[in-house]
Amino acid sequence: MQTKSLRTQRLSFQRLGYGLLGGALLTLLCVPLSYASPHPPKSPSLFVQAQSWVEVEPDKATLNARLWENTPALSTLEESDSSALSDARERLETRASQLIEQMETTGLERSAIDAGSLNVYPEHIQGPRNEDGEHETLQRTRLERPITVELTDLSQLSEVLDALIAAGVNALDGVQFDLQDRDAASDEALAKALEKAQHKANLMASTLSTELGSVQRIEETQPAVFQPRMMSMRAESDTAGASQSGAASDYNPGTIRIDAGVSVEWSLKEPDAPHHPDSDVAAQE
Repeated sequence: MQTKSLRTQRLSFQRLGYGLLGGALLTLLCVPLSYASPHPPKSPSLFVQAQSWVEVEPDKATLNARLWENTPALSTLEESDSSALSDARERLETRASQLIEQMETTGLERSAIDAGSLNVYPEHIQGPRNEDGEHETLQRTRLERPITVELTDLSQLSEVLDALIAAGVNALDGVQFDLQDRDAASDEALAKALEKAQHKANLMASTLSTELGSVQRIEETQPAVFQPRMMSMRAESDTAGASQSGAASDYNPGTIRIDAGVSVEWSLKEPDAPHHPDSDVAAQE
């Protein structure tokens, strides 16, 4: 009898467990899908990209020139003369000092003139033909000093170039036009890109009969690109000839263009639910 009673109790507990499990499954199946979804639906948004730029007149210029002196060209079979190297260096230093003095007479501050360090280059050049009809190879040494002039008053540009030529520079490597305050110009380009994005977003929203909400995300797609403007110069002999012949010595720096780009995302306001007066009457009835 006890064994039979124990079996009956086991069957009762099993039936109870199956009943509880079935009830739990039924409860899960009855839960609305909206509660089962971990992510609520995303509100509508508007994504806009815009590019803009500014063109600014440069207010800074950097002039690059070079002075050099060569030692006498000798046969590769001959030994170099150390005194020739010293003489060439002395001539170069004298010319550099005279150039700086001449630059200062134009009103430039000494701090605006930078005479770079001495550079020494061995060179091989073609000599006259020997008895066999072949050109002999000669060697010499070039001593060179770069000269850099910084201008913040572009009205001095023509006068400074004339002074460089008069001082007998061996090469003018061009003029680089720049801005003293790059950040201000870059900020202006970025602000214009943002204003353009705002205009496009307002236009799209009004055309589609919707309204902009708050800004969700802002990204700079193209950092403000700044490229100094270069003006190439002709060789000294050509430039001097142009000045003597009365050719135009007016150097127009033009403008520098700075580009910027952005992308902005706005949320869109949900339309208000339409109000029907009849629905209130119906509800009261």
